[in-house]
Amino acid sequence: MPVVIVTGSCGLIGSETVSYFCGKGFAVTGIDNDLRKFFFGSDASTSANKQRLLRQHKNYRHICADIRNRNKIEAIFRKYNKDIALVVHAAGQPSHDWAAKDPRTDFQINASGTLNLLEATRRFCPQAVFIFTSTNKVYGDTPNFLPLIEKDKRFEISAEHKYFHGVDESMSIDGCLHSLFGVSKAAADLLVQEYGRYFGLKTGVFRLGCVTGPGHCGAQLHGFLSYLVKCAVSGRKYKIYGYKGKQVRDNLHAFDLANAFFHYFQNPKAGEVYNLGGGRFANVSILEAIQLCEKLSGRKFDYEYAEQNRTGDHIWWVSNVSKFQSHYPQWQYRFGIEETMKQIYNAQK
Repeated sequence: MPVVIVTGSCGLIGSETVSYFCGKGFAVTGIDNDLRKFFFGSDASTSANKQRLLRQHKNYRHICADIRNRNKIEAIFRKYNKDIALVVHAAGQPSHDWAAKDPRTDFQINASGTLNLLEATRRFCPQAVFIFTSTNKVYGDTPNFLPLIEKDKRFEISAEHKYFHGVDESMSIDGCLHSLFGVSKAAADLLVQEYGRYFGLKTGVFRLGCVTGPGHCGAQLHGFLSYLVKCAVSGRKYKIYGYKGKQVRDNLHAFDLANAFFHYFQNPKAGEVYNLGGGRFANVSILEAIQLCEKLSGRKFDYEYAEQNRTGDHIWWVSNVSKFQSHYPQWQYRFGIEETMKQIYNAQK
């Protein structure tokens, strides 16, 4: 039976990917050591996801390992060897606020950990497809210099602008402020591309906006929509950082992302890069999301505002997914913002 390796298997993207490929009949091995709890506290622990996956899927095997541990990663890949058909690398340190507190650990996880996985793939299963979950933060703060228009509850861009349908892969990643998280992910992003172009591995880079869904363990420093809904359910006060709460994010349901992985897996294009997010189909500002939370909960949302924005934070981000759609025309969105938020709300409630 073909084996799928999923790193960060108990996180949002990882757990959705595990369920998706288990449902397709693959033997799935997950690698996760719940560093999310270390990053963001017990509220963000993924241990419940681990138990759920083991309970729901008989073809899932869990390994507690750190991707920084080269010997442990090589031992796992050596064991499965050429049975490995796909590696989905979804593990990482995901917060630019956290990265600034400990740049060395952030870089070791995001960049060096990715190198360990690429080398293990090259040595033990070079025929496998390798998918990396990168981020729109590789573009740094360049999107903040777009000619944005301030509206009542969001920032927007004019319909005539080349990026009205979203930022595509032509945007430069150079000459901008990234945040240290953006730098570590950009290093990994380039490594994955290079292993495709230089070594001929079947590597694909997915530069993601916000990914979310009912399995998201949102925390204050990461997981905007999930944490927002958590505050709506619990009555906890939410804090908006800058931009008047009008900053816009596209939000991609984790199922739609796992489905995109499957389409790429069936016909991989080595070294390719795709911007993938909710696009024009699913995007929302913080103020708009708060309105939706009030609609779901039936009560006033409690929040405060801090004038200072997070360093390197985007004012407006919408992904242009047309390149991926042109390569994989059978892939389609399934979940919009309101349906996704409803799922998150019901799961947390």
